[in-house]
Amino acid sequence: MDTDAALAAHRQELRRGTVVVACLTVLREPNYGYALLEALDTAGFEVEANTLYPLLRRLETQGLLTSDWNTDEARPRKFYRTTIEGDAMATTLRADWAALTAAITELDEGDRS
Repeated sequence: MDTDAALAAHRQELRRGTVVVACLTVLREPNYGYALLEALDTAGFEVEANTLYPLLRRLETQGLLTSDWNTDEARPRKFYRTTIEGDAMATTLRADWAALTAAITELDEGDRS
């Protein structure tokens, strides 16, 4: 495997779990899929629509998101929002992420000693 391909594969693995946390965090305020894609992209999360929409359905099935259709506009849009359980999950996962970041930083700094 060449270095570029290996790096791309590892980055994809790293992002896979963080996208869940990012979605649950952003969707504390109702939003529809395309706007969520844009918000994630602006924050630096590269997610394709064919990855995001199945993820949103899975999170909804797990009870972490809820959705409602907005038919007030010419084009109906499905809005998603984090449930109480989803917000609690996001809080826990963000704390876990912070602990992992601290651990990696400690390992990195210890490596320099």
